Amino acid sequence: MPVLLAPMAGITDLPFRRLVAGFGAGLVVSEMIASGELVKSRRGTQDRALTDGQGGEAVQLAGRDPALMAEAARMAESMGARIIDINMGCPAKKVTGGLSGSALMRDPDLALRLIEAVVGAVDVPVTLKTRLGWDDDCLNAASLARRARDAGVAMVTIHGRTRCQFYKGRADWAAIRSVVDALDIPVVANGDVTCPATARAALAQSGAAAVMIGRGAQGAPWVPAAVAAALYGTPAPVVPAGAALVEFVAAHHDAMLSFYGRDLGLRVARKHLGWYMDRAGTCAARRREVLTAQDPAAVRALLSGALAMDQAPLEPVRDDRCAA
Repeated sequence: MPVLLAPMAGITDLPFRRLVAGFGAGLVVSEMIASGELVKSRRGTQDRALTDGQGGEAVQLAGRDPALMAEAARMAESMGARIIDINMGCPAKKVTGGLSGSALMRDPDLALRLIEAVVGAVDVPVTLKTRLGWDDDCLNAASLARRARDAGVAMVTIHGRTRCQFYKGRADWAAIRSVVDALDIPVVANGDVTCPATARAALAQSGAAAVMIGRGAQGAPWVPAAVAAALYGTPAPVVPAGAALVEFVAAHHDAMLSFYGRDLGLRVARKHLGWYMDRAGTCAARRREVLTAQDPAAVRALLSGALAMDQAPLEPVRDDRCAA
């Protein structure tokens, strides 16, 4: 299915990926994992690389050392990854400052060595995610993608912004077309795709084979499947509402506590609870109660009121009802 879940640091952990995949996303990608930390078995890093071992899961790796990237890719494959995705698009200063992520677009020769090392290390498909370039004077996504294709990369995802844009302005889907025209492998359009209307526009302007949804799925893990249903006629997801929504969010919260442990789980889960409440229109006072509760039982008790059990059922995402 040509609607994918984007990798998002601190968000697309295993509990969230399970939810999105359960609704019917075509591919779910782990949050970015630093190859050096995975190889050194840093605490928590291996947990981020865990998968369910299903066909629709990719593990995304970042780094600048070909040997470490190759070893990390082998480890991820052994842990169940069905696809290895290479991050050359992250704009964060702590990543680019280490000459990883989108900084590699300024050093295409090193980027190619990393790609060759990963492709040569694993038997599963390898994909690549980049931006349009470092800045407006370095729009080299098409040339890098061609070299990646020649090195064995099976698919390329392009976020329609430069690194220096970070997430400002609007994604330039039309600019992705130069990458599509340069390749004979699938290209995925990413950036500001949140609903059927934006997905349709991104596909039309870019000529891409698929779209990748990131922030549009926050607080709404059914969105990728809902977009696919609207565009391709796949089964529409059953969007939880009322009591079902409360139970759904409570189950997500429980899964995060089980995955991270009680204390860390409570902290990590707050962002997800906040997004669910944003979509439910929770009042500020009730939102504050939920997000400051220190006991899992208290959180569960507050969710019914916070998610307004008497609200009208949430509707699947339509063309005229784009996700925020």
